[in-house]
Order: sequence, then structure tokens, then C-alpha cells
Amino acid sequence: MNTLLIILIAYSLLMIALGAVVSRGVKESNDFYVAGRGLGAVYLAVTLIAANIGAGSTVGAAGLGYRDGLAAWWWVGSAGIGSLILALTVGPKIWKIAKEKNLLTVGDYLEHRFDRRVRMTAAVFLWLGSMVILSGQLIAVAWILNVVAGVSKPVGCLLAALVSTIYFTAGGLHSTVRVNMLQLCVKLIGFILAIAFAIDLSGGITGLGEKLGAKVAADSVDSYLSFFGTGGAAIAGYVAALVPSFIISPGLLQKIFGARDTKSVRIGVSVNAVVLLIFAIVPVAIGMIARGWLDPLGNRELAMPLVLSEVLPVWLGALLLAAIFSAEVSTADAVLFMLTTSLGKDFYKGILKPEATDRELLRFTRRAAVICGVGGALLALALETVIGALTAFYSIITAVFLLPMLSGLYSKRVSARSALISIGVTVGMLFLIEFAPRLSALEPVTSALTYAVRVWGVPSLVVAILAGLAAMIVNEMLDVRG
Repeated sequence: MNTLLIILIAYSLLMIALGAVVSRGVKESNDFYVAGRGLGAVYLAVTLIAANIGAGSTVGAAGLGYRDGLAAWWWVGSAGIGSLILALTVGPKIWKIAKEKNLLTVGDYLEHRFDRRVRMTAAVFLWLGSMVILSGQLIAVAWILNVVAGVSKPVGCLLAALVSTIYFTAGGLHSTVRVNMLQLCVKLIGFILAIAFAIDLSGGITGLGEKLGAKVAADSVDSYLSFFGTGGAAIAGYVAALVPSFIISPGLLQKIFGARDTKSVRIGVSVNAVVLLIFAIVPVAIGMIARGWLDPLGNRELAMPLVLSEVLPVWLGALLLAAIFSAEVSTADAVLFMLTTSLGKDFYKGILKPEATDRELLRFTRRAAVICGVGGALLALALETVIGALTAFYSIITAVFLLPMLSGLYSKRVSARSALISIGVTVGMLFLIEFAPRLSALEPVTSALTYAVRVWGVPSLVVAILAGLAAMIVNEMLDVRG
């Protein structure tokens, strides 16, 4: 058996064992869902960083770095910007409400602020979007294992799903945070050493620049080595897709619900933001190293695994493999956390069995985690690219949650009906702009809607959100007059 694969299996067993040991402290749903609201700033920062450094910020970002150069920084950098805004605004505010009202999920908050209709509408989109992003993490693992160990895509997806599902199911957020601590240490050490070694092997920054100069077209070198080389429209697209989603992501907000106090929220989320802003250059650099060292790639998302297997020595390749695997698995457990706790509270407790006891809720949530882990693995077999899967998720989550969450937190006037209308208009407009143009029958309708996107370069998500906001405001005005 391949040496790297043996090391990875041993590391996987270590994560599972750690999760199993820690899970003994989980006695009720409050422990599983929000870790007993006992997370200090350090633990909160660790679990957020672990959740945010996943497939998109490693394999996907390296692929963008391979193609676009330094401008790919904006992919993960935008997540850092969104996280910083979360730390200073939404995070502390929603934590106070969750603590006071004993809320366990974002669905709980939406029902508290609006009504059950808003909660269930948002939950359905959350379930669909979460399955997509879970599959994105598993695709990344499959690419890595296929390149470095010759493992087939189905086996790679199954291994990643198995590891994350087992230790998450055992203890929920309580055990996940402790496993995330191990994963984060492996990530940081692995990526830092890999970058340092690869740049040194290239003859330093100057040597890497010379290699890139020989591979990138002469008229494209300057833009490839610029943070703004892809142009304003592409960067605006990253900012529009990621900044809002990292402010209102249900998975991140629910981890914040587990914080000890508002100070822990501000410090923990801020540390997470700073780490993302710094880390954003790491996968991009790996992608650029792949561009300089390797033959042209047909699939840019193979950049990181090929650097691992063809550029680095075996010992460092093994460490980087463990770091990448940690990244994908930790984000997979964060998605399982978001998905299954929503299923437990929004579906099981909210609709299927409102009278369920705490023990029954905990048992259902654990079973849902297993089912979702299997479902994510199956969906991963049907999707092709990591960035494609994640972009779809971020757009859906932002379209559904941004206006209801922000209006609910910062205005007492917005009604449940306005929140529902904003969701419907935002999602509907996003669909019309993104997908309807592919249907010739709808072309006359969509040509006017897509004018700002096609001519001015305005991100389609921004247009959709503005339409949803306008619909919300109009409905409020009509309600006041009525």
C-alpha cells in the first residue's frame, strides 16, 4: 500500500479516537449543539478557522492561483473581510439574543424574530445548499488521494465522509472543537513548511518569478503577479459571493452561539479573520509554484496535489497531505454540524415530533449526521469541481439569509411577510440572471435584467440582493399605509 495513504489512514484513526474520547462529555443536546455555551476565545477561533480553511481555501484556491496568480488572494481574502465584519457587528449582537432566549440554531432565531414560515423556508434552502458544499469538501479529498495514492474518486469521497461523520456524530460541537485543535496544528505546520521548502527549492522569490516568466505569456506576467490582475469584475464577484456569506453563514453563527460571552465572540472571530487574511496567500502561492514547476494542467484543481506528489520530498508531502486532509475534513464536519442540527431542530423538533424529548432529539440528530454524510459522498460523485460547488453554496446562502438576518437584527419594523418576500425575490432574481439566459424561451425577459451584469460588470448576486431589498421596502411601505 502507498506510504502516504498508510500515514493518512493512521492520522484518520487518531482523529476518530480523539473525537470518541471527548464525546463522553456529551450528555444532552445543548452540549451537542452549542458545546454548553462554554467556548472561550481560543476554542472559538480554532473551530472557526478549522471550518473556514477547507476545500475552497486550499485545493480550490490553489487552482485559482495556478490560473490567475496573486489576484486569487481575493477568494479567501474576501472570507477574511466578511469574518472581520462578523466579529465587530453581527456576531456579538446575535450571541446576546441566543444566550437570552436559549437559541440553539439560526432557525431558532428566525422563528423568534419572525415566524415559523420564515424559519422553514430558510431551512429548506439551507439543507440543499449544505449538501452541495459538503460534496465540495469530499471532491477535494478525492482529487488529492487520486493523484498521490491512485485512490478512485468514490473511495476518496467515502474515506473523507467516514472520518468526519464518525467523530462529529459522536459529540457534535463539543468533540469537533477538540479535534479541530489537532487539525489546525497540522494545517499550519504543513502549509508553512511546504511553502518555505518549495520557494527555497525554486531559488527564492526571484527564482520562482523567473520560472513563472518562462511559463506565463509575456503580456500576461504583470497581471499574473498583481493582486488586481483579474480585473475589477472578477474581484467584485469574489467579494459579493463571500463577504456577505461569511457574515451571516448559519454554520458560523451557530458556532458563535457556543461562545462563553461577547468578549470571546469579538476576539475569537477577529483572530479567525486575521488568520484567513494572512492564510489567503498560501494556497495561491502553491498554485503559482505549480504553474512554474509543472507542465500545463488540464484541471487546475490538481495544482496542489501535484505539488505535493512531484515537487516536495516524501516526508513533507506526507505532512502537507495530512494538512490538506485536515482542511477538507474539518470543513466537512462544520457543514454536517450546520445541516444536521438544522434538521434536528427545524424538521424533527419543529414539524415531525414537537413533543420529542432532549434524548430523542439528540438521537435523531446523530442519525441524520450519518445519513447526510452518505448523501454528501453520493452527491460528490456527480459534481466535478470544488469552486463550482462552493460558489453555488455561497450564492444560495447569501440570497436566502442576508436580508432576513440583517433586517431582523437591526430593525424592529420588518415583518415576517417582508422577510419571506425578500427571500423569494432575491432567489428568483438570482435564478433568472444565472440560469434563465440558458433557456431561449426566457431570453426576452432576462435581457433587461442582465443588463447591469453584462454591461457594467455588477455581480449577479448584488443585483438579486438589491431587488430583494427593494421588494422588502415596498412591502413595508404598503403595510404602513394599509
